[in-house]
Amino acid sequence: MPVAVDPQSEFAHAVYQVMGAIPPGRVASYGQVAAQAGFLRHARFVGRLMGTLPRGSQLPWWRIIRGDGRSGMTGAAAQRQLDLLANEGVIALSGRISFSDYGAFH
Repeated sequence: MPVAVDPQSEFAHAVYQVMGAIPPGRVASYGQVAAQAGFLRHARFVGRLMGTLPRGSQLPWWRIIRGDGRSGMTGAAAQRQLDLLANEGVIALSGRISFSDYGAFH
């Protein structure tokens, strides 16, 4: 069973700050967000935390992708993420986004 992540924790607040700072047209991996938040090797917890965002949250969850450039979601949710990114000018080729072209952290 996956470990729950408290959305009120220090970790969550740090991740929310990093997530909110990713500009439109840029992406970051779960691992990059964790590292920028000061929690190396916590990429999976970033993903779990994103799954707890309340409906209507203004945090740009769609700018967080897997380290291989693909969506961390499946089906309609993955397509929605790619559509939101496309609206910001981020182009996915064969379902993959280039960090060298669109990465927020170099």
